[in-house]
Amino acid sequence: MRYFVTGEQYRKSLMNALVLMFLGYIVLLWISNGLMYFHRMDLTAESVRLYYLGDEAQFKPPRSYEGMLEVSHFHLFSMGMLVVTLTHLMLMTDFSVRLKIWISSLTYVSAVADEAGGWLVRFVHPQFAYFKIGAFVLLELSLAALLAVVIFAMIQARIRMRHANSG
Repeated sequence: MRYFVTGEQYRKSLMNALVLMFLGYIVLLWISNGLMYFHRMDLTAESVRLYYLGDEAQFKPPRSYEGMLEVSHFHLFSMGMLVVTLTHLMLMTDFSVRLKIWISSLTYVSAVADEAGGWLVRFVHPQFAYFKIGAFVLLELSLAALLAVVIFAMIQARIRMRHANSG
């Protein structure tokens, strides 16, 4: 009874709607991340090497240490906040602990690997281009899985709330 008197059912519904809107925003972020990657390079090692190492014939300089450091500084913070937020939301779902651990771990590892990939290509060896490509694909797939799991859970919760309020 207290649940209805205090209006908690409306707060839960509002929270659910706000989280779904946030997730829609993150889907747009996910799409733009892919578009930015494919604007600069593609899924070939040669395009990744050209992006990080430059090309004298095309008058493209290699990526600078300072430029890469600025990008990494921002990405490490923003990706960390994104992943901790999404994994935190996933913890609230009814999915198995095993699935939660796998998706969370995969997302964190792939985010760090994606950031490290460019540094490895630029300053260690050009063959790390394959690592960079794999890390990017894994990051995109793990973020998509994380988003799908949380969106599915939020929609299911919304359906349950509607049934509880109508019954």
